[in-house]
Amino acid sequence: MAESYHRKLTAILYADVAEYSRLTGDDEEGTHRSVMAALDYASDEIVAGGGKVLRYSGDAILAEFPSALAAVRSAISIQTELQLRNSVIDVNQRVSIRLGIHIGDVIEDRGEVYGDGVNIAARLEAAAQPGGICISGGVFEQLLGKTEIPFVDGGEVELKNINRPVRIYNWSPDVAPDTGPESAVRTSRRPSIAVLALVNMSNDPEQDFLGDGITEDLITALSRIRTFKVISRESTFSYKGTSVDVRQIARELDVKFVLEGSVRKAGNRVRVTVQLIDADTGHHVWAERYDREMADIFDMQDEIVEVIAAALEPELNAFERERALRKPPENLDAWELYQRALWYMWSYDKEKNTTAMELFRQAIKFDPGFAPAHAYYAYCCYQTVIMGYADDPDARLEEGMRAARKALQCDDKDAISYFAIGRIHMMQGNHDASIAALRKSIELNPCFAQAYHGLGFALSLAGEFEESARNMQKAVAISPRDPMLWAFSVVHALNYLLAADNESALDWANRTLQIPNAAGYWGHAVKAAAEANLGHVDAAREALAKAVEAKPDLSIDYLRTNLPTRTPDGLEPYLQGLRACGLE
Repeated sequence: MAESYHRKLTAILYADVAEYSRLTGDDEEGTHRSVMAALDYASDEIVAGGGKVLRYSGDAILAEFPSALAAVRSAISIQTELQLRNSVIDVNQRVSIRLGIHIGDVIEDRGEVYGDGVNIAARLEAAAQPGGICISGGVFEQLLGKTEIPFVDGGEVELKNINRPVRIYNWSPDVAPDTGPESAVRTSRRPSIAVLALVNMSNDPEQDFLGDGITEDLITALSRIRTFKVISRESTFSYKGTSVDVRQIARELDVKFVLEGSVRKAGNRVRVTVQLIDADTGHHVWAERYDREMADIFDMQDEIVEVIAAALEPELNAFERERALRKPPENLDAWELYQRALWYMWSYDKEKNTTAMELFRQAIKFDPGFAPAHAYYAYCCYQTVIMGYADDPDARLEEGMRAARKALQCDDKDAISYFAIGRIHMMQGNHDASIAALRKSIELNPCFAQAYHGLGFALSLAGEFEESARNMQKAVAISPRDPMLWAFSVVHALNYLLAADNESALDWANRTLQIPNAAGYWGHAVKAAAEANLGHVDAAREALAKAVEAKPDLSIDYLRTNLPTRTPDGLEPYLQGLRACGLE
């Protein structure tokens, strides 16, 4: 009979729970639940990182990856998340995992792997600290030049039942960062991006002007987004017409990202294709295609530039947040702390908002001049009030205003700072000041979707419903995958409700409730009011029950205080609907 197995080179990850017997002896059922939750998370992360879980064995996992780097990145992500989870658990109840990673030749048979490579990975796991990672020298060599993860050389060691010494390297969450003079302040190494000249894919070489024009306008538009550095036109256009590899261009220009693409004109239609590339790996982070009619070439060019720039910022920041979340906490610089804070902030959760504020404080400590960190700290203060988290709303808003003004001292052209000031003014009932600050934010960054949303909200509470709707539509149009999309949608619904257009309000409230992770009571409350105003009593009461479930202290007085309108009765269409379905 023909042999069913074959040999292959692969990266093996072996995971096992540390001190499982002790934990089980202390609390058998509780330990089982905690261990299964940790192993389930680890398994999900392995799959998300491109790996494959091969088998479970009690409290252990065997997995394989197509590359050593992928295995290490997943391992770091697993240990970082479990460390965060353990930080709020009694030390005697914490579940820690040891991880070992080896790259080697193995036998694959019946969907599993066997041999020396698997045995070494298991022995490396046993050599790791609880919550740590131990890798072989072969894995370490694969990481050189590809990552800054700090592994400590453990020398050559004898591993049980392995007939030769193995060089090991260790990573631990307890490794202290470098405290030398060069690391006294870890600045915000914000990402840099090079926009290459769009390639003319038309048959007519005279159409080069179109690609060049869009490229130049993109560079200008992206330069207004002050959270990352944009390489000048003179530098990037020097590569026009060459066949230089993108990664080489990135090295020569010292950038983390490259935006490249093409323009094709056919008749009266233009197609623009763009791709954002991670310079470390050469992989595509994001790609999109835009088709437009050339009725007015300048209007068409402006529209494409606006859409690309607006879409690019959240995609780039989302990528950076994911990168920061995977990095060990002790090795984060100010930029990475800022990105991790944004991830927590956009979760719209009370505890995560508190975590975000602490991370912003750390970022500011490392880089006191980092304006966006000050500005989004201010926005967190606003969020604690608008979401009903603050014990002393007035004091929290004043704290936020101080932080936003500090941001402007650091950079008086920072759009996020004016955005934060505008949101805080709105909560303080200063509608004219709010609207002015948010318009300034948009002037500084015309692609800032969140500022359009903030302006729409302020205009709605000021009774300027038509202009509010235009700004809310703009926010959704230029950033349809924004982390604040649910907020864009629910404020759109609220605006229609205050304008006494209950049908449209109900439509937008229902849209809000279809968005994953729509936070809090907002969507349900607006839906309840719209349903009641339309005479749909049962549906209104059902929606109100869900709103109160999300926020048990919801009341008419709370809403009147928390949503200050320009006129005393500005909120009445909302409140009358909620009264009609039973809210007091």
